Amino acid sequence: MDLLMDYRSAAAALGAELFPPGAGGGFSRVVIDSRKAEPGALFIALKGGKSDGHTYLSQAFERGASAALVSEAGMKAAGFDREGTPAGEVVLLVVPDTLKGLQDLAGAYLDKFPRLLRIGITGSSGKTTVKEITAAVMGREKRVVMNQGNLNSETGLPLSLFEVRSHHEAGIFEAGMNRKGEIAELAAALKPHIALITNIGPAHIGILGSLEAIAQEKKDLFSQFTGNETALIPEDDPFRDYLAGDIRGRVVFYGQKNLEAGGKLNAAVDRGLEGTEIVWEGISAAFGLPGKHNLKNALAAAAIACEAGIGGKALREGLGSVKGLFGRSEILRGKTTVIRDCYNANPDSAAQALDFCDGADWPGRRVYIMGSMLELGAHSASAHGGLGERLLRSRGDMIFLYGKETAPARDVLKAGKRLFFYTEAMDELERAVSAYVRSGDLVLLKGSRGCALEGLTDTVLIKEGGAGVS
Repeated sequence: MDLLMDYRSAAAALGAELFPPGAGGGFSRVVIDSRKAEPGALFIALKGGKSDGHTYLSQAFERGASAALVSEAGMKAAGFDREGTPAGEVVLLVVPDTLKGLQDLAGAYLDKFPRLLRIGITGSSGKTTVKEITAAVMGREKRVVMNQGNLNSETGLPLSLFEVRSHHEAGIFEAGMNRKGEIAELAAALKPHIALITNIGPAHIGILGSLEAIAQEKKDLFSQFTGNETALIPEDDPFRDYLAGDIRGRVVFYGQKNLEAGGKLNAAVDRGLEGTEIVWEGISAAFGLPGKHNLKNALAAAAIACEAGIGGKALREGLGSVKGLFGRSEILRGKTTVIRDCYNANPDSAAQALDFCDGADWPGRRVYIMGSMLELGAHSASAHGGLGERLLRSRGDMIFLYGKETAPARDVLKAGKRLFFYTEAMDELERAVSAYVRSGDLVLLKGSRGCALEGLTDTVLIKEGGAGVS
């Protein structure tokens, strides 16, 4: 496998101590899990909340790792020192902070590809879907690379940057956050030329405390701008003016009104469960992801494509090729129709899912299975109470609530005398759902990833030729 970087260049980029001094060669792969170490790999020893990668240095070397990025303090705490390494066989890069080292090293690696168009995407919801749609569109004209799945974290995005190769023309990367300051760190590694924010919402409000703090964090995606970059900001977001302020670069407000005014988007016709018919520059494209929120995701991708100079034909073909991602507005069909939207949940995305299901042209019953919305912190009770109010107004014939966090929603539904079932036990939920669901139902599965509502798929999806498995 070709080298990604040589050790001397990596040490120089990081200001790291190289041991042994003047070591030759380099690494062809970067890993943070010692079990994935192999010859040519650089193992990065990260200190986490539950374990310290420095304690696995020996295992990484035994599995063949050629080098490791370490901290002096981490090595000492793990009882590992330079003298304990096999002389001439392994290389150490010693830095004060290995997480920062990983991020800085990824940024230095990316600098080897000055012609790569760097695209960054963040936001409270929709960023993975926007990334996938953007890749489907731009991939029609350019050779693209992106982070796989939702590898968008403080470690996932930097590791994804090491997937860039010389033949790539555009890199499309999403940036997520689980703590304050994380977006700024990821922006420093990526240094995007085009950066898009999908929206500002209450996802992770338990971490940052307010929508204003979330907006400030997301805006940090623009923090590395030097004057020639473009910030794409949703035209209808309440924080649009704040997000657009004091940016060193070009600001474009994107969305349906902007694209219609620019003559690109001629029409967007809602086709219900079949998605949206998008008329772009006079020609129709069938976009298969349903709901107004997914139309917004498509238009975000279209805005990026326009900035990147992608033609209308590629955009229409790319939109037509998009399929639902696991747990994100998936439509599963059998004798029942299931909307599996349980990869993540927050108050905004839950309301969007309910709006879509309520508005669907459906002749049968509507069954709404709602799991807890996690990571809301002190806002959890009020958010779930608000969910209960929304469910009270919904067209759901039966509502199932799962998880202790949904107790405030239970109380609202009980006071409103709505038909519902509440439990904190998955086996109880499965039995109750199995007893209720029947052919012809429209079933929504919506909850945070930690609820694992996808486990109910076989229960609620009554397939042609037989009942679901309960």
